[in-house]
Amino acid sequence: MTSPTGDPGVPFARPTGGDDAHGSTAADAFGDRPYPVRSDPFPGTSNLPAPARLTVGIVSAGRVGTALGEALEKAGHVVGAVVARSPQSRARAAARLPDSEILDLDAVVARSELLLVSVPDAQLSAVVDEIAASGALRPGTIVAHTAGAQGVDILAPVTARGALGLALHPAMTFVGSAEDTARLTNSCFAITAADPVGEAIASSLVLEMGGEPVRIAETDRTLYHAALAHGANHLIALIADAVAALNAAIDHSGRDAATVDGSGARLAERILTPLVTASLNNVLELGPAALTGPVARGDAEAVRRHLAALRAVPGGSGDHGIAEAYRTLARRAAERTDAPAALLDLLEGR
Repeated sequence: MTSPTGDPGVPFARPTGGDDAHGSTAADAFGDRPYPVRSDPFPGTSNLPAPARLTVGIVSAGRVGTALGEALEKAGHVVGAVVARSPQSRARAAARLPDSEILDLDAVVARSELLLVSVPDAQLSAVVDEIAASGALRPGTIVAHTAGAQGVDILAPVTARGALGLALHPAMTFVGSAEDTARLTNSCFAITAADPVGEAIASSLVLEMGGEPVRIAETDRTLYHAALAHGANHLIALIADAVAALNAAIDHSGRDAATVDGSGARLAERILTPLVTASLNNVLELGPAALTGPVARGDAEAVRRHLAALRAVPGGSGDHGIAEAYRTLARRAAERTDAPAALLDLLEGR
């Protein structure tokens, strides 16, 4: 597969109508292979290079890969081919990347200037090994993965064969819909590269997708990923617990009688949405000073009653029940306050 210029394997060479488009020779983006340039046939026009357009291959067409593929196409790149092995991935690729061919891994690798590896974290190492062993990888190919906890060390098998390795992780959750692509706009991406050239290319790709690149060191990728998982994934567990407890309270009183119009559908979610949204906005703006409620007030008796009520709902008791989760998080919240001894003793189980 040739680049958009017709030159095989040159990811950033593109004729532009400027001095670098026609004439002698110039180094490519990696400075190690020349490509032909000729003099400007249109004197007086700009000699600035146009943005490089890349032929992109995606491995595989999951939620993340498809969203990034759409975002790259919106930026003017071409997703030429994807690996899509499951029926769900094939359907997703057909619906959202309809102009992309579905090919096997070797064929996708062979025709790509930017290879986006978006597979589950546990499979990344094996897929990288498969790419390196394919014999289809050309020197100068950009190979970028989207695993949050990994940097570029895991790409050593392909960088040893002349690829440029990048780690590009969008700090966003994906559900598999077209909204995923829209959410990438203004999202932060953790980028890791082996050198400033790689960082510049990673940053450019993220900026083209509308995101904000943030440098994360190789040694800090696991901590970065843990922070995101704690803040986002565990938030889902927390809200699901709150919905379950609130539904138990609503159902005990009678759902149809709970509102003036008798509409009890998703009532717990309706109650929580403005409260949780305001709390999230407050903590992101104010930090721990946004804390309110009985722990912030040091009200040990109110917390004691909360724990007793939560133990009585389905899923509320036991070492891993809702009440225990409440106690653990309340103890963390108390660390942010001047909590009285009675409250600390209660939360410590003393």
